[in-house]
Amino acid sequence: MSAVKHLDTMEFEQLPLVADLPVPMGPAAPLPVAPLGAAAMVQSAGPAGKDLAPAKLAAAPKTVAPKIHLDLPDGVPAYWAEACRQLMRRDRVLKRLIPQLGSQALLPCGQEQAFATLARSIIGQQISAKSAKTLWNKFAKLPAAMQPEQVLRLKVDDMRGAGLSARKVDYLVDLALHFTEHRLHMDEWAQMSDEVIIAELMSIRGLSRWTAENFLIYCLGRPNVLPLDDAGLIQGISLNHFSGDPVSRSDAREVAEAWKPWCTVATWYIWRSLEAQPVA
Repeated sequence: MSAVKHLDTMEFEQLPLVADLPVPMGPAAPLPVAPLGAAAMVQSAGPAGKDLAPAKLAAAPKTVAPKIHLDLPDGVPAYWAEACRQLMRRDRVLKRLIPQLGSQALLPCGQEQAFATLARSIIGQQISAKSAKTLWNKFAKLPAAMQPEQVLRLKVDDMRGAGLSARKVDYLVDLALHFTEHRLHMDEWAQMSDEVIIAELMSIRGLSRWTAENFLIYCLGRPNVLPLDDAGLIQGISLNHFSGDPVSRSDAREVAEAWKPWCTVATWYIWRSLEAQPVA
């Protein structure tokens, strides 16, 4: 008996071709055909060998997700409700947070409060929220009204006596001069982009990009501001989107891609998730 060679050692030419294999001859049998559609589900043979008529199938009812009602307060920006609806569709975290905080929303103070808002931001720099409130209450009693012309009439000694540092006094004077000398194009802010307004505000001594961005949010109510320099926003994204893992500015910017053009709304709810209090 000759040795049997394994298939993997056989020469290619020795392998039988399919065309060379014998094919059994006989009457061609019809190929079975499976019933399609509804007939496949209900067709069966009756006692006389006849098929029963297919039964009508009831269409499955479509499940419609219930609409979430947001009981928003008066004074909320006109875009807020639509922004919430879109953000809940795009971000799993906001889908949970927004209904939980549905009765709360940003209430911008308005452009008429621009000077007071910026002055308060300067006074509150580099101190705790509690100390900032105490210092603001003392300073606010000095001028007859919180207007730039009134602040320029104050004596430096009186402002220092209220607890302001010499640097913050200089910042407040420069802020007041920007308003009285019309260095700010307030009448054109509605038509100006966020970046142009930020650049204009940063020309004031003591005002950083973070301060300018918060001003756009809390005072002007701009819809698409993303303050990446804000520690609270970074912390909120870390806790809500990354289970507390450290988050870089790049990570936060990537998360916020789904928020556009409503970054302000998303940021506000992330802040609220940390029980942050608006400064407006």
